[in-house]
Amino acid sequence: MEQVQKMQEAHKTLKKWKYEWKELQQGYTDQILYINLSDDTILNKDVPPLMKEKFIGGRGYGLRLLWDATNPGTRWDDPENEVNISSGPIGGITQYSGTGKAICVSISPQTDIPIDSNVGGHFGPFLKFAGFDAIEIQGKAERDVIVFIDGINHEVEIYEAPLEPVDSHLLTEVLHEMYAEDEKDKRNISVVSTGVAADHSLIGMLNFSFYDPKRKKVRLKQAGRGGIGTVFRNKRIKALVCKIPGVKGNLNNVVDLGAIIERGKRFNKEMRDLDDKQCEMRSKGTAHLTNIMNDYDLLPVHNFKYGSHPDAVNIHGNVYKERFTQGVPDGCWIGCNMSCAKGVDNYELRTGPYKGQKVIVDGPEYETTSSLGSIVGIFNPDFTIEMNFYCDTYGICTITWGTIMGFVMECYENGFLNEERTGGLRLNFGNADAAMELLHQLARGEGFGKTAGMGVRKLKEMFIRKGWGDPGFINDIGMENKGLEYSQYVSKESLAQQGGYALTNKGPQHDEAWLIFMDMVNNQIPTFEDKAEALHYFPMFRTWFGLVGLCKLPWNDVEPENNAETDEPAKVPEHVDNYVTIFKAVTGKPFDKEELIRQSERVYNFQRIFNIRRGYGLRKHDRQPYRAAGPVTAEEYESRAERYDKQLKEIIGVDPAGKSTEEKMKILRQYREDRYEKLIDAVYLRRGWTKNGVPRLEHLRKIGMDLPELIEVVAPLQET
Repeated sequence: MEQVQKMQEAHKTLKKWKYEWKELQQGYTDQILYINLSDDTILNKDVPPLMKEKFIGGRGYGLRLLWDATNPGTRWDDPENEVNISSGPIGGITQYSGTGKAICVSISPQTDIPIDSNVGGHFGPFLKFAGFDAIEIQGKAERDVIVFIDGINHEVEIYEAPLEPVDSHLLTEVLHEMYAEDEKDKRNISVVSTGVAADHSLIGMLNFSFYDPKRKKVRLKQAGRGGIGTVFRNKRIKALVCKIPGVKGNLNNVVDLGAIIERGKRFNKEMRDLDDKQCEMRSKGTAHLTNIMNDYDLLPVHNFKYGSHPDAVNIHGNVYKERFTQGVPDGCWIGCNMSCAKGVDNYELRTGPYKGQKVIVDGPEYETTSSLGSIVGIFNPDFTIEMNFYCDTYGICTITWGTIMGFVMECYENGFLNEERTGGLRLNFGNADAAMELLHQLARGEGFGKTAGMGVRKLKEMFIRKGWGDPGFINDIGMENKGLEYSQYVSKESLAQQGGYALTNKGPQHDEAWLIFMDMVNNQIPTFEDKAEALHYFPMFRTWFGLVGLCKLPWNDVEPENNAETDEPAKVPEHVDNYVTIFKAVTGKPFDKEELIRQSERVYNFQRIFNIRRGYGLRKHDRQPYRAAGPVTAEEYESRAERYDKQLKEIIGVDPAGKSTEEKMKILRQYREDRYEKLIDAVYLRRGWTKNGVPRLEHLRKIGMDLPELIEVVAPLQET
């Protein structure tokens, strides 16, 4: 307490602003909290009716605000770039699982286009209950500041905060202690923060806190992708803090609470009855996927060269189940019965500045078991858990960092890197000590760790510029698209998943379309037209979650018992109907599953045009690294020679007998690259875009998104 008091005494208030609190009505306050840190402006902005109608909330609000605040040449570190955070009309209800999500939006340091990153924790709903549908932060402070949103006294304060630590596990504990009247009051506080590595890299992420009353500890969820934490620290923000009186009843003031309660009870029964025999989310979280992906040859191993490994048994979901604390309600938002936010309690650290301390580690989730494990050839859960902790507190995206390390290690093994170039680090696959030191170097802002923090795209450019390796090979194995690193599924045998990664607006992130099982395992979408339809529907459906404040996991990580008997089991139609019912019950607006897709199409096409306005968003930007489509190396081909030879013979019509591995690889590559181009044609056609990936004017009119500022961007590009 004495230490906290000293921190408070060092605070210097720059601006304090009193606001008139507005109660939520049908999921909205229709107010945006605008802050400019360059001149300490704080004001309330009304949400225009057209913005509410066309952009809904969440990702839509974040993108619209960013468009209006920036110009086509705005760089990520310009003062006018923003960090925007918004939930949505459904966000914050407590009667249905998975309603605690928010979306963060900014111009990405990695991609130079808008990035959207979804996150759990409590800040998104708390911001709404404090009186705002979104927070829009512009400008740069001269010194480190904290922004405190007081939803009890209805004040917003910006103050200099020189003494508080930057690393999230320390800072969030300090701020919960600072602003809570007692232990119980800590549950009414949420903090947005990052860590020291965000100061030294382009891949910083944001942590959103939530207080766990069972453990009596502050926990973290991450908005990981695209470097928003780097923008956050570039603006000299140490933290955002929001405090509210509490959560109870019907704070969204929905139209029909009974309908939501009924659907919530139905879903909760599915979790109780079916989770243990379906996905085991309550005991393993998403880590249950690790062994499943290995069994289906989909687990990234050695920078996506392979899809499985004999040592993957060491990171089986059951291994993590033994590490996770069991029997506690692990939801990252109140009322969520999926309870997938698993944690490892009292974990003693072996390395780094907090060596010897016992901490709680949030996760690892599946993506982290791969990115900080199999992708670098390390099958040691202790390594993964420790690196998971340090990535979180340092403010680094685990997915991004793992894919960077996989690329770096493959470059090292091919001689493009050596100990001289890495500052003495032997970065071969499986070298856990060197991998851990690389992360600590990044946090200190030194050595090759800081170099790696640039991300795969800039590393590729650097290695090629310096002449360290064959440019074609480096580009083939560098797993990024649009500047964003790939998330953790091997897409080689699923053309639809290749599109689900590379035909995205922001870059290859699995939250847009995960189609591997539909495509590769179950063969439900065999034609180009089928795949294109899936690559229309699922990205639009999942976009909608990010507009309204929903988590995607309750949609299909537990399914009704009769789901397989429905006409479209991949869509989980009963759960889609739940969402339709809930949106109508919250807002009172007419709504059906067709309008759900239209709402998303408007925002999805807006984001595409935003990319185009910034000089991107065309066909050439949807190219994928060949490693995402097929074998780049001879050993890669030969590890699955039976599979590839069979494909040559039965699908391509080429007899592999007597041909060298290199000859077979060349034939296979030509075939797979041609298939990907045909997929692009089919997807663009289904999405209403030209062959160059530009939304057509007639399509924008059809979906009600023919806004003058959008037409101005795309009208000159309609010929192709």
